[in-house]
This record gives sequence, structure tokens and C-alpha cells, in this order.
Amino acid sequence: MLSAISFFGDSTSGVGALGFDGKAFLIQVITFVLAYLLLRRYAFGPITKLLDERRETIERGVKLGEDMQKEKVELEKKVEEQLHEARTEADKMIAGAQETARETIREAEEKARGKADNIVTEAEGRIVTETARARKELEKEMAGLVAEATEAVIGEKVDARKDAQLIERALTGKEKQAA
Repeated sequence: MLSAISFFGDSTSGVGALGFDGKAFLIQVITFVLAYLLLRRYAFGPITKLLDERRETIERGVKLGEDMQKEKVELEKKVEEQLHEARTEADKMIAGAQETARETIREAEEKARGKADNIVTEAEGRIVTETARARKELEKEMAGLVAEATEAVIGEKVDARKDAQLIERALTGKEKQAA
């Protein structure tokens, strides 16, 4: 070791000629080793622990983010399924409402047809009644006219029985002519 000190220590030969001081270098190496040992014992442990805690926190955050992303995808699927079910249900409700509306319209049309048929039937009945009444009035009027004409032609009043027979013959003759 002495030769190493003389090799490093002599400034005229060897490494000393380059401006290298061996004693200073040796002191610096010992200082570095002592500083390293002190830092390793008192500083590197807490720093490493702190770095590990930060790494674990970051990993938990990343895992939480991934879990939230998966949950988001699942929720989006559930929302889409529920929207699809809601749309299907709404379509069914609309179809049911449309069918109910069609049925209501059909029922209203049938009721209107029934009422129209009743009105037509009543009108036809009234027409038949009015026609019969008008014919009877016409027959009475005709009978009166025939009686007046007969009286004018014969010059005497015809009794009710003879009058009725003449009227009946006249009416029967007119009906045969009309047919």
C-alpha cells in the first residue's frame, strides 16, 4: 500500500504528474462510502417506502379507472337494453292504442249505419202510411167527385148504397187501367 501512496503521492511521476492527489481521492472514496451507508440506512428506506406507496396508489387508481371503465360499459349496455325494452313497450302501446281507435271507429260506424237504417226504415214506414192516407183521401175526394158527376149526369141524388157501388166500380176500373 505504501507503494500505491508513493505512486499517487509523487507529483513528478505517475498519476501525480496529471494533478491527481491520491490522499484526497482516498478521503473522497471513504467519504462517499460513509455517505452512501448513512443514506442507505436512514434515507433510502423511507424514500423507497414512499415511492412504493406512490406506485401502489397509482396502481390502485389505474385499477379503479379500469374498473370504472368496465362498469361504464356495462351500464351503457344496461341503458341500451332498457331503452330497447322501453321502445318495444311503447311500440306495443301505440299499436294497442291504434287498434283500439280502429275498433272504436268501426263501432261508431256500425252504430251510425244502424241509426241510418232505422231512420230509413222509419221514413219508409211514414211514406207507406202517408201514401195510404193520401190514397184514402184521394178515394174519398174521388168518390165525392163521382157522386157529384153522377148527380149532374142523372139529375138526381143517388143513395149511399148505389153511390158506394158506383164508386167501387170506378175505382176498380182505374186500378186495372193503371196496371
